[in-house]
Amino acid sequence: MNDLFFTYSDVVVVCNGQFPTHEIPLDILRQAKTIICCDGAIQKLSAVGVKPTVIVGDFDSLPKSLMEKYSDIIFHNPDQETNDLTKSMQWAKQRGFTDVCILGATGLREDHTLGNISLLLEYGQTLDFVNMVTDTGVFTPIYRTTKFNSFKGQQVSIFSLKPDVPIRSENLKYAFNRPLPSWWCGTLNESLGEQFALHFDEGKVLVYQLF
Repeated sequence: MNDLFFTYSDVVVVCNGQFPTHEIPLDILRQAKTIICCDGAIQKLSAVGVKPTVIVGDFDSLPKSLMEKYSDIIFHNPDQETNDLTKSMQWAKQRGFTDVCILGATGLREDHTLGNISLLLEYGQTLDFVNMVTDTGVFTPIYRTTKFNSFKGQQVSIFSLKPDVPIRSENLKYAFNRPLPSWWCGTLNESLGEQFALHFDEGKVLVYQLF
């Protein structure tokens, strides 16, 4: 397991997408001090014997048996204008948590996957740090020049949500110094060593690093 290129967060949000099977997200879950569960995901956590710190959501589809079992840790948020992931992130922020890792946010439905990944850029603007760990890698939102820990040969993809902003790469196999006007333009790159960097003044960029 290569966990040298990023640090674990003490606070984890578990979504109701595909439950982790890779050792890295499972280890993050095991080591978390605070586990915030989006309501539908409690069935998956319960199945593996994990009790979260809190379950957040509108609970419109949670079985009555689980509602009763976990009644002491339920935080009901009926807001229909946002999703359970955002409700969970709001719960974390309101309690002073500033460093959060999101698990189980991808897979199963592509529309939910895209929506959850895009929300990272909103969360990153109000927290000190947030990332999303899947069974294959890590998504991290950035807004200015940032240096990343890495390893030689690591697969890296860059997605710019401001397609007119020039970005200069450092220590990537396929060097570039230009805007990335479409999502595919920055995909399938490769780190040349223990670090790489992306240089830009302001923007909204998602960086994906493969395990």
